[in-house]
Amino acid sequence: MSWLYLRRRFFNAFNLSISVLTTLFGLFWLVWILWTTFDYGIEAINWQLISEITPPPGSPGGLANAFVGSLIMIGLAVLVGTPIGILAGTYLGEFAGRQRIGGVIRFINDILLSAPSIIIGLFVYTLVVKQLGHFSGLAGGLALAIILIPVVLRTTDEMLRLVPSTMREAALALGAPYWLVVTKVTYRAAMSGILTGVLLALARISGETAPLLFTALNNQFWSTNLFAPMANVPVVIFQFAMSPYEDWHALAWAGALVITMVVLLLSILSRFIISKGKI
Repeated sequence: MSWLYLRRRFFNAFNLSISVLTTLFGLFWLVWILWTTFDYGIEAINWQLISEITPPPGSPGGLANAFVGSLIMIGLAVLVGTPIGILAGTYLGEFAGRQRIGGVIRFINDILLSAPSIIIGLFVYTLVVKQLGHFSGLAGGLALAIILIPVVLRTTDEMLRLVPSTMREAALALGAPYWLVVTKVTYRAAMSGILTGVLLALARISGETAPLLFTALNNQFWSTNLFAPMANVPVVIFQFAMSPYEDWHALAWAGALVITMVVLLLSILSRFIISKGKI
């Protein structure tokens, strides 16, 4: 065997070993985090967790008001952010093409995509909370919507651009107007990817804490009023984990376990939709 052949085999084995070791290193911490969350959180998973509101220290209770508050704000964020993200992504993918304005919008969207969520929380605090004079679920939902929009926009843009041009040309050759081509042909072809983007965005905003600290804050009591401070799971986890009370710590671990499982299920569902390539 030549020296060059042995040298290539050595570097191939070395790079493969480093790749495997770094993968195992990352998986070790991921498994440790998941196991710790499950080990501490499973003890407080019971009927009280979803049927009773957050308790004062030393009293039994659950996170029912926090779960409901989170669902309301996430639902508001999806209702507001998904149509905006899909329509903006459609403009970029179908109409902007390679125009300069398309490149500028994509660049700004990438900045928003990587912007720290606490900055978005401060923005909504200035725009909504200071104007209303108090924290509210409405402000929390808007903050989550702003985080959701860039993810949906980027995914929609990428998925529409993956649709072969021949499909559009075939529809146009039959005399269909372009808006009908977009809604009946390209949307249908890219639907699984667009839906996956919405699910990934949903998974991202489900655990956001920083923007809610500046917008919805928290509410110790049951409240579904969008114009009042609203309980939510991420902020409750933060406040209970920082407290000196053991029963609050147990509830914080249970809330963390529930959020982790929800995000995990959404990620698995999005991968399943991608693998199937259809709804």
